[in-house]
Amino acid sequence: MTKNTVNEIERMVVTRIFDAPRELVWKAWTDPKYVMQWWGPKGFTSPVCKMDFRVGGKYLICTRTPDGQEFWHGGEYHEIVPHEKIISSMYFSDSEGNKVEPAQLGIEHEAIEGANDVILFEDLGNGQTKLTFIGNEPMESATNSGQLEGMNQVLDKVAEVVTKLAQAK
Repeated sequence: MTKNTVNEIERMVVTRIFDAPRELVWKAWTDPKYVMQWWGPKGFTSPVCKMDFRVGGKYLICTRTPDGQEFWHGGEYHEIVPHEKIISSMYFSDSEGNKVEPAQLGIEHEAIEGANDVILFEDLGNGQTKLTFIGNEPMESATNSGQLEGMNQVLDKVAEVVTKLAQAK
């Protein structure tokens, strides 16, 4: 069996345009107090979010399902270009940040060997920002597993946070 590599597969890509300046979208994406408000699909909460937001820094986030089940995600930041780009790894973990295989949690997740998540922030002018999320799994797998739908729900929640930030300015 051969493993698929980053360049051989169509990766999950989700794009959203926000009616807010890039600095506010960046803030919503990189400040733990805001990440806790949007992490996870609709109906899910994020009671824990620890972020050492620097290259080589790690993060640990808890996702709680509507019925109270908790899943932990860990990762590391590999590249940060302020207000433009974040490249990071993400994996399922235990509450201490130790990597856990998705199958151990009863989750089917087909990550692409060597792929990291890439988030791009583009200033469109007129107070608008385009965010592009490039995930670490194939588009077909993301569509079939619900990850694509979940990421769209996450971006809906990010939009709510960004709107509140813009109104508070």
